[in-house]
Amino acid sequence: MNETLKVLESRRSCRSFKPDMIKEDELCAVINAGTYAATGMGRQSPVIIAVTDKALRDEIMEENRKIGGWKEGFDPFYGAPVILIVLANKEVPTYIYDGSLVMGNLMNAAESLGLGSIWIHRAKEEFESDFGKNILKKLGITGDYEGIGHCALGYAAQAAKPAAPRKENYVYSI
Repeated sequence: MNETLKVLESRRSCRSFKPDMIKEDELCAVINAGTYAATGMGRQSPVIIAVTDKALRDEIMEENRKIGGWKEGFDPFYGAPVILIVLANKEVPTYIYDGSLVMGNLMNAAESLGLGSIWIHRAKEEFESDFGKNILKKLGITGDYEGIGHCALGYAAQAAKPAAPRKENYVYSI
């Protein structure tokens, strides 16, 4: 089996990260892979916000926790030191799919480099709020963007569990 197929079969969501910051070249490689995701008509509607600043990461984590309705002290990013936030321009008809493919590329690239990752939701709600809109304003991002997801990224604190067996009737052939 080739390396790409191995990565696709072995990637699992990581729910326990080491606090260590990942290497800059690893971060750049993962982000670069995200920018090469397929997009409708090649429009490249998504943007990626790379959050490595711990204070901002913790503010985003707290906002996400509140939206999710969890008790104080819970970290919906499982301690990951890096959060890659994917948003996509709602003016492009394929924006949700485009952003989802970026998320997939980010997570598969992370796996290929031995990094843990997990897709965390609630980016839509975050960036519909004043909290998220202020982040976009500070970054100079204008337009009608919707949060697609957060890719929490870091070194896994424990080995990934094996994949569950594939369900029956997953594929139908004609």
